[in-house]
Amino acid sequence: MSTSHAELEGLALRVREHVIRLATDGGCFIGASLSCTDLIVHLYRQVLRVTPATVRDPNRDYLLLSKGHDVPALYGTLVELGFMARERLSLHLSTEDSIYWHPNRAVPGVEFHSGSLGHLLSVGIGLALDTKLRQAENRVFVLLGDGELDEGTIWEGLLVAAAKGLDNLVCIVDRNEFQANIRTEELTPLEPLVAKFEAFGAKAIRVDGHSFAALDAAFATLPLAPGRPSVIVADTVRGRGLPSIERRADRWFANFSRDEIEALLAELHGAAQATLHSETLVVR
Repeated sequence: MSTSHAELEGLALRVREHVIRLATDGGCFIGASLSCTDLIVHLYRQVLRVTPATVRDPNRDYLLLSKGHDVPALYGTLVELGFMARERLSLHLSTEDSIYWHPNRAVPGVEFHSGSLGHLLSVGIGLALDTKLRQAENRVFVLLGDGELDEGTIWEGLLVAAAKGLDNLVCIVDRNEFQANIRTEELTPLEPLVAKFEAFGAKAIRVDGHSFAALDAAFATLPLAPGRPSVIVADTVRGRGLPSIERRADRWFANFSRDEIEALLAELHGAAQATLHSETLVVR
């Protein structure tokens, strides 16, 4: 399916509204959820071969949210696209539902639970290998956090994926440059990421993770190289859409009051209008 960039921007805005509303009554990991919103929206609308009607189809594409604490962005997308009822979001962190801080397979559209960081790439490799053995056409997409790349299982898994020629495996790195409450390059430097991924046998490229045009171009070329897993390093901004919390280390997790939520929603719409106006001026 293909959606115009204007429609994608509108969808991403609505998903960000959901993320912000989930940052109260117990809170959520708002900063990184906002950084990966555009990536998840783009995947579901432009790339993944899966719909609410085919959510259990054996030939569907898979998305594994390895950076599971960013599930508010996934929840919001699943609601907007009809995978799950909007009303369920009001039960976030309630014992009456399975909507909480990490993915749960009891939620339609969630393929696998997410716990300790670093594990879901290995799950994705298993799915991709099974698909190859069955000579099926499923593709497996794994969304990783950049801080998650500190886990040795990521790199061990990539060696196996390359050895098995899993060109049906696509890793997307949400490169927002933060790991919890510190910048990645201040804790355990990751760069040069593209060169590192290629040294482990993948084909890697780097894109603007908030540009739907750039994401279109990147995903249109899959697999990036025959016989090799693909890695798309997407440069993003923590807290994207809320200038007051963008790139702030202390806004990894947040639990706002109801009044603060309303103020943030107003800020979100103001920032969106400013961006739209700026883009209009450039076009003119």
